[in-house]
Amino acid sequence: MTSPLSTPAVPSPAARWTPRLWGTLLVLCAAMFLDALDVSMVGVALPSIGSDLHLSTSALQWIVSGYILGYGGLLLLGGRTADLLGRRQVFLIALGVFALASLLGGLVDSGPLLIASRFIKGLSAAFTAPAGLSIITTTFAEGPLRNRALSIYTTCAATGFSMGLVLSGLLTEASWRLTMLLPAPIALIALMAGLKLLPRSEREKDHNGYDIPGAVIGTASMLLLVFTVVQAPQVGWASARTLLSFLAAAALLTVFVLVERRSAGPLIRLGVLRSGSQIRAQLGAMAFFGSYVGFQFLVTLYMQSLLGWSALHTALAFLPAGALVAVSSTKVGSIVDRFGTQRLIAAGFALMVVGYALFLRVNLDPVYAAVILPSMLLIGAACALVFPSLNIQATNGVEDHEQGMVSGLLNTSVQVGGAIFLAVVTAVVTAGAPQHATPQAVLDSYRPGLVVVTGIAVAGLLITLTGLRTRRTQPSVVVAKSTSLEAERVPVRD
Repeated sequence: MTSPLSTPAVPSPAARWTPRLWGTLLVLCAAMFLDALDVSMVGVALPSIGSDLHLSTSALQWIVSGYILGYGGLLLLGGRTADLLGRRQVFLIALGVFALASLLGGLVDSGPLLIASRFIKGLSAAFTAPAGLSIITTTFAEGPLRNRALSIYTTCAATGFSMGLVLSGLLTEASWRLTMLLPAPIALIALMAGLKLLPRSEREKDHNGYDIPGAVIGTASMLLLVFTVVQAPQVGWASARTLLSFLAAAALLTVFVLVERRSAGPLIRLGVLRSGSQIRAQLGAMAFFGSYVGFQFLVTLYMQSLLGWSALHTALAFLPAGALVAVSSTKVGSIVDRFGTQRLIAAGFALMVVGYALFLRVNLDPVYAAVILPSMLLIGAACALVFPSLNIQATNGVEDHEQGMVSGLLNTSVQVGGAIFLAVVTAVVTAGAPQHATPQAVLDSYRPGLVVVTGIAVAGLLITLTGLRTRRTQPSVVVAKSTSLEAERVPVRD
């Protein structure tokens, strides 16, 4: 099987996109846009929510963590469910649940109900994200067409996140409820369009039954892992509760691996991880998103707590990065066709490292154009290169009936990486918090966290570089195929 990324491909006239294909992609992009929009909008609205509903800081934290728990904990199940029950059906049902949960979240007058609505939204996103990605990878042929579709699709996440920051600053001025309600009509419009445009997909045949033990144990292990990481900064990393929770999560994951190895129809076919490019994609996704959310967390604290910027001012400071990603969306696919995913991921991580390192120069009186803007532009360029390339690399060479599984695995890596590394960065900053909180002392306590963020990006770069070295020294790589227990030797692909 020749890699479509080895030489520039010229699309044939038959491969041109029809209006229906564009409509399908727009529906899927709308769901990805909503996921990112919802995550970014709620953070700015938290102070207003706490004041209106009389919630404590710990309760407010669960408005964010509830979403993460449902999303990160159920992605593996969501991805495999899409393969088994039909991608179109799973996507549309989950999108409808997302719309209803958004409506509920904007109308409730109780903290527990709001947290419950956030958990349900995270749960529904855990099904729409892998189902949507696998619809793209099974609808658009592998190669230039799929690369272009994935570059546009993944760009919608960055665009939604950037717009969410700005919209939340504007909507919260009127009412925090608007930030909860806004996704509902957009989701309903996407749902109605999806009913007409999304291609019908057959349920997987001859799947050797449903892996119910694997689904239960895998979901429980991911829920416990994400819950432990989210709670660790509050209860203490060295506390008995945290250590026992990590031990229990490790035990469940071990049992899960044993179950999957013996299952006739596993939730995750472990053989897919025999591919070096797949492992690099998963680890790269963890490093990429983990470093970015840690950076954004520290920069938001710096701008609002130390510089006294408003939420809207802070959102506008991040906007150049998101705008750069949005503008470059239609170009990344053709760049991937020419240079391959490994080179683009390596270049993106290098830009990320430089951007994070440059931000270490900030002080209490920064000149935005000279100090902050260069970092934002470098990080925006990095996101434009890395995120689409990771999605392409993870899904290339995977058979159609396993696209949902791989999509769920990739999204799980993104969410777990974000949760773990954000918790690590928070712990580093908390450990260095000064007793006498002068502005300069607080800024100095942020710098170790920025160093950790930079180190995470360096780790992602080094992982990617091993792929470039392998490609130069090996003409082929062993990849496990789902149709046989034996490995098949195929040319190295990006």
